[in-house]
Amino acid sequence: MRKKIGVLTRLVTVLTIGLAISNMAMAQDVVKIGYSGPLSGGAALYGKNVLTGMNMAIDEINTKGLEVGGKKYKIEVVALDDKYNPSESGINVQRLIQQHKTPAVLVPHSGGIFAVQAFNERSKVLLLAYTSLPEVTARGNKLTIRIPPAFTTYIETFIQYSMSNFGKKVAIASGDHDYAKAWAAAFKPAWEAAGGKVVSDNPMSYNKATDYYSGVSRVLQDKPDVIFIGGASEPSALVAKQARELGFKGGFIVIDQAKLDEMAKVIGGYGLMEGSIGTLPLVEDPNMHAKAFVERFRKIYPGRDPSYEISMNYSTVHATALAMKLAGSVTDSIAIRAQMDKAFKTLPPEHNPNGIEGIGPEGGIVGNNRNIAAIEGGKVKPLVTEELARKK
Repeated sequence: MRKKIGVLTRLVTVLTIGLAISNMAMAQDVVKIGYSGPLSGGAALYGKNVLTGMNMAIDEINTKGLEVGGKKYKIEVVALDDKYNPSESGINVQRLIQQHKTPAVLVPHSGGIFAVQAFNERSKVLLLAYTSLPEVTARGNKLTIRIPPAFTTYIETFIQYSMSNFGKKVAIASGDHDYAKAWAAAFKPAWEAAGGKVVSDNPMSYNKATDYYSGVSRVLQDKPDVIFIGGASEPSALVAKQARELGFKGGFIVIDQAKLDEMAKVIGGYGLMEGSIGTLPLVEDPNMHAKAFVERFRKIYPGRDPSYEISMNYSTVHATALAMKLAGSVTDSIAIRAQMDKAFKTLPPEHNPNGIEGIGPEGGIVGNNRNIAAIEGGKVKPLVTEELARKK
């Protein structure tokens, strides 16, 4: 009897050890991608949309399985709230690197991106920078990829449309955060070079304020034909609404951080946004792959529509996973970065609804030149400039 008990004891011990080793192996087969962005405060919707796109891609990747170097991996995202505060971004990413060993991190605002660029090359972490600010890649950081097109590609069309429809006097009433400041700094000389006049320059704290009466009143005193606005979608919508309530009849230039469809949901439709020009809502994109993505998203998230933040970061996570596969490593950020251009170029269309064509020599994505729209007659009107028409 004692002999049988001894055998059973040894068998249980062996099984327990085997299970423990198996669990350890499973734990080692997880690769984590970091995220530091606004999940609370005025830019929370923006940050949550970015994270939704990442998670949607991760769920798809894990369903099929990711095999790298003959080994199967599960991907997880570790998300930390930085409240749109650059100093918090830096702290968060240091934590992601040290505690979670993330080979890649995604940061969706320029201030946070600049903070992380101070150390990401030294720490050997790939920075997926979701911002259209061209300076992000102009710095020459070899472990940074800028995901959207540079915002400077929008400026000429925005100016032409607004001047021809409303006039040459513009008031600046955008946010006072780093990204909005950079947009305004590039926009103002371009507006003046086109024969326009900046009659008022009054940036506001979109991420802290909830009442924009005084700021909007100040810019309206100078009787602008056009108001330049933008930050996160929710406060941008409230600024536009306040301007209309104070009697403004002109047009709005909306920087690409704010999304026209999200703004409309905040203020009850496109009526108050008549004459606005900004980026084309993904749900209005006529491209077949964009339409298929929208349908798939709505089935997964009933009652919601995807934004470009969702689709672009969805594609970026898919490309990062593919780059790991091509590099044969889930830890070597330099090797992963070297494969990102090929990864984007070889993404299947269902994982690339925005038509990204690769990574340019400066480190920003190439492609996605179809996303400019205006609000006319209370509806979204896609705009095709002569330059875009030639590229079709």
